Amino acid sequence: MENKGEQMKALYKALAAFQQEVPTIKKNAQGYGYSFADLGEINDIIKPLLKKHGLGYVQPIEGKAIRTIVFHVESGESIESLTDIPQGVQLAKMNEFQALGSGITYLRRYSISSMFGLVTDEDADAAGEQVVKAPQGYEISLEQKTTIANLLSLKGIEGKEDIQNFLADQYGIQSGGFFSQKDANMVIDDLNGKAK
Repeated sequence: MENKGEQMKALYKALAAFQQEVPTIKKNAQGYGYSFADLGEINDIIKPLLKKHGLGYVQPIEGKAIRTIVFHVESGESIESLTDIPQGVQLAKMNEFQALGSGITYLRRYSISSMFGLVTDEDADAAGEQVVKAPQGYEISLEQKTTIANLLSLKGIEGKEDIQNFLADQYGIQSGGFFSQKDANMVIDDLNGKAK
């Protein structure tokens, strides 16, 4: 992220005023086992405040990266961030172009949130929730989660609760329990009819 110090007064003043007014953005979209604020929701909330404070942003794709540029309209002052786009990512039920588009949207959303200091999460500390980190080797990948969800969807089992119930009934995997990568591969093989 570039920083031009004293030359950036107008931009930083406008960003600070923007951050004082922008609300916490509620999560409005669902992924497998998580929720998030989609790019449209973020834009709907921030655009009027960006206009009010004379701010804007662009996110051109440059080679294998996304550059996020936040600028002050009147002064021309800007800050920017460059985020590499992971290559060769495969997502279940998506061709390579769909997976790339999904990744770009994800990176755009998080780059905007970072650059503007947006809060799109609920405060887990305030709710008294404790996050328990899984032991090493027990953190299944997003690809494994997506594959299991997609395979279960083909069987008509959808939704977090139904998936959790199915995994508990069929494989003894309890909600909130640790689910190893080996267990995930076993479930995937079984659902694909490749169980040994």
